[in-house]
Amino acid sequence: MRGSNLAIARSRASEFLREQSPLGAERCRRKFLHFFPQGFRDETYLAWERDYKANAHHEWNRTLNQSLHAELLSKGEFAEVALRAVRIEARTNLIFSFEKMALRDAVKSTAGAKRFATGLYEFLYGPSSQQEKFEEWCEVISALPRKQTRVSTWPIVTVFGFIAQPDQHIFLKPNVTRRAAHEYRFPFHYESRPGWHVYANYLEFAGQVRRDLGDLRPRDMIDLQSFLWVQGSSEYDE
Repeated sequence: MRGSNLAIARSRASEFLREQSPLGAERCRRKFLHFFPQGFRDETYLAWERDYKANAHHEWNRTLNQSLHAELLSKGEFAEVALRAVRIEARTNLIFSFEKMALRDAVKSTAGAKRFATGLYEFLYGPSSQQEKFEEWCEVISALPRKQTRVSTWPIVTVFGFIAQPDQHIFLKPNVTRRAAHEYRFPFHYESRPGWHVYANYLEFAGQVRRDLGDLRPRDMIDLQSFLWVQGSSEYDE
């Protein structure tokens, strides 16, 4: 019964998308090009939105790529893995300051650092399906020690995949993403608790945007997330 209801919901969502998305997509496209006339190659776009995210990805590849990550794990240097990951993220403005503090507190203990470091490796490089890896990563984050603020938030769950593998993963900021989906007229079904079905729905959203903006040649999820940020952030209210 549940599968039948899910199929019906998806069918209705697809019908809604076919009817509404072109109007929202065109309006969102105009807004993005209003701020960045040269699209994803616009110098202002690079300076405001892309470069710092791309730089974080390059730093990840330099200091915490798969081989380095595996080597540190083999030596039991879990705290070093956590330190490098947190340090790279800290140079961005992707997550709120209270989330940064909660994350640092969560990986201070030996147990927290080990859980984070090993879980992160499996999430990024493990052999399981994308769904299985994401669900396990959500459980890892949820089980981290909590001092004051909770660690299991969408920004914390999605930021490291986004930095490490922007060809596969996208960053989810709840309020901005929901507003962007509304403006785009995309049926984004949000839930506050991080989980696969919401994330998969978000990846579908990103895929639709990529197809709609094919002529602007988005390179990766950094470009797609930045485009959606422009639609949903009050920074870009006209």
